Amino acid sequence: MHAFVERAPTIEEYKRLCCAVGWGDVMNFSAAEQALPRSVHAVVAEVGGAAVGMGRLVGDGAIFFYVQDVAVHPDWQGQGIGSDILSALVQWVETHAPDKAFLGVFAIKGTEPFYERHGFDVYDHDVGMYQVMCSS
Repeated sequence: MHAFVERAPTIEEYKRLCCAVGWGDVMNFSAAEQALPRSVHAVVAEVGGAAVGMGRLVGDGAIFFYVQDVAVHPDWQGQGIGSDILSALVQWVETHAPDKAFLGVFAIKGTEPFYERHGFDVYDHDVGMYQVMCSS
C-alpha cells in the first residue's frame, strides 16, 4: 500500500525516479536541484518510506498550472499510483486555483488515454510547442 506525502521529491528521489522511467539522459539534474523547491505543489508516493512515484505542479501559481514529472518506478506501475498522483494534483488545483485557471500537461505520445481519464483533452485548435534550450 502506498502513502502520499505533499512535498517535492528530494533531488536523490528525483534522480532515481527519472532514471528508472528512462528520463535520465534528458534531464539536467543540477537545474532540477533549484527547480524542485520552486514547485507550486508536489506529491510523492511512498512505500515503506521509499519514494516510488512523484508528480509536480509548476507555473505561476495563479493563472497557469502545468502537470510535470509524473513518474512511477516501473516496479510499482500498474497499481493505480500514477492515477492517484495525477488526481491529487488536479484536486489541488481545483481547490486552490481561481476561476478560469489553466491546467495543462505535455504528455508523452501514447499516454493521452491516461490523461484523458483525468479530464484532460486534446484540442484540435491547440498545438503544443516547445524548444529545449542547449548551451553552446
